[in-house]
Amino acid sequence: MIIVFKPKVKETDVNHVVDQVKQRGLDTHLVIGEEVTICGVIGDTTRIDPRQIEVSPFVEKVMHVGEPYKLANRAFHPDDSIIDVSGVKIGGDHLALIAGPCSVESKEQVIEIAIAAKAAGANLLRGGAFKPRTSPYAFQGMGTEGLDILLEAKKVTGLPIVSELMSAEYIDEFNEKVDLIQIGARNMQNFDLLKEVGRRCTKPILLKRGLAATFEEWIMSAEYIMASGNPNVILCERGVRTFETYTRNTLDLQAIPVVKKLTHLPIIIDPSHAGGKWWLVEPMAKASVAAGCDGLMIEVHNAPECAMCDGPQSLKPSKYAELITQIKEIAKIVGKEV
Repeated sequence: MIIVFKPKVKETDVNHVVDQVKQRGLDTHLVIGEEVTICGVIGDTTRIDPRQIEVSPFVEKVMHVGEPYKLANRAFHPDDSIIDVSGVKIGGDHLALIAGPCSVESKEQVIEIAIAAKAAGANLLRGGAFKPRTSPYAFQGMGTEGLDILLEAKKVTGLPIVSELMSAEYIDEFNEKVDLIQIGARNMQNFDLLKEVGRRCTKPILLKRGLAATFEEWIMSAEYIMASGNPNVILCERGVRTFETYTRNTLDLQAIPVVKKLTHLPIIIDPSHAGGKWWLVEPMAKASVAAGCDGLMIEVHNAPECAMCDGPQSLKPSKYAELITQIKEIAKIVGKEV
């Protein structure tokens, strides 16, 4: 249930209505806009007769939300959310450019790539310190040492860090060292982890779509994080598994307008994991920006042929620089700025 207040309502009047709701054993979440204030009612809304709320002279209308997600719902928060990641705005008219290697391999490697990525226009640095791999024999990342290497690269370039959290036991360390905490596709429905992330993570969360997740399942995972206490969630489309085997996954560009329609959350596109081939990254990245995404996460490696993880889908720094030059022009057309 959503309570929409009349324009420029006083804080004391809002609090009066909120107290009415809480007296019935429900929780509330306020969104205060420039003109309109909205109150989301969370819990068993059958305890409330909407007519009892609508009679208030301060209330414009009461709406029932049909979707199971409330906090992420566009109806609850009409304006686009803009998430601040250590000074980098994601959402609204801003276009985030996240670049870096799939996995942290060495200090020299990460710093070299970070310098090149920033020169090309990237404003966030990605790098996997902990790597979830299909094979138990594949490179699993450098762990804590990898996070420290990312911090060294941040000192050199100033780029905020994006890295994947795989276990709740590392949350405190990620809060200290990482600026945007990624939850990977394999953990999208690890609900215990999502609840811990919502309760304990003080940084924004980048939530990747599961390999075969529906839009509702994906948004509900974001709802888990938000309902547990962290409202700063960014969605990431990285391709879904279909019958096609030529590409690694199938990039669902429809996710961009659908997410924009259903939620107020920013959406970033990862064209690297979608296609799994470096030459697919450029056209898919351009198409994503044209479709209105809020950012791109692209894997960049200085020697893809020697990469310990996902070399075939990584761009070399020179190719990335060419792509970003073109991306910036497309961004202007759709009203986005880097």
